[in-house]
Amino acid sequence: MEFQKKLKQYQEIINSELEKYIETKKCPEDILNCSMKYSLMAGGKRLRPILVIATYEIFKENIEECIPFAVAIEMVHNSSLIHDDLPGIDNDDFRHGKLTNHKQFNEATAILAGDRLLNNAYVVISKNLEHSKSEELVKKIKIFKEFSEEVDKMLIGEFVDTEVEGKQISEELLEYIHRHKTGALLTLCVRMGAMLADASQEDLNRLTSYSEKIGLAYQIKDDILSEEGNEEILGKPVGNDKKLGKCTYVSKYGLSGAKEKLEKLTKEAIEEVQIYGKKAEFLIELAKFIKERNK
Repeated sequence: MEFQKKLKQYQEIINSELEKYIETKKCPEDILNCSMKYSLMAGGKRLRPILVIATYEIFKENIEECIPFAVAIEMVHNSSLIHDDLPGIDNDDFRHGKLTNHKQFNEATAILAGDRLLNNAYVVISKNLEHSKSEELVKKIKIFKEFSEEVDKMLIGEFVDTEVEGKQISEELLEYIHRHKTGALLTLCVRMGAMLADASQEDLNRLTSYSEKIGLAYQIKDDILSEEGNEEILGKPVGNDKKLGKCTYVSKYGLSGAKEKLEKLTKEAIEEVQIYGKKAEFLIELAKFIKERNK
């Protein structure tokens, strides 16, 4: 399997599906729709919805069942990015090499676009539940409950992160923040894919461990890139965490210490899914991609 080719195929599937949900048309809310679409289709990696699909495919082939959940999680993620960039949180001017939403439109529109993307995620799943067969409902309602709980964890992580700016915090609190802020959604994606595909509890436990490790690895890599990344490649300024006085894995352990933790987590994540052989090849390569990415 060529990882980059497969990654692009997944991204094309997700982009095609997302386009169906955000239509711009001449109506009173047209600017709000444009604001939502501006961020949703800005060209992100689509890592979260891809994780839903790639995990599902370990156990089942027909991905149509998991697409609405993949779409919904990408809406949640983009909602969080719009709000992260606002002046009251990270105060960023650029994302993906483009003006952030509040700079392209205005702060009020950006807030409401983020709110509406979050709400639309629930609408997408609710419609899927409405049209599901009765024997699938119990499973999907359980997933919907977990979806709601993990999105709540993400918001808690975001809040705690803003509360401790400029303060030195313990390793335990730093990990707590990022297991919530970044890790919660990544873990949710893997678990949703596995649960939708009727994975066993043993499989679910193993894949949950994998997702927790790549979730933390993703945040550590973000911290490293914020310190030594290339602004042109990242599409946003570096050093913003330092400017805001955020406690990161780099500020706490230094660059070499953060890189050691990243290497260890990646190795452990790969070991968790090697049991699935060729079916887990994409997840293994994705763990390596997270460690080695430059944006």
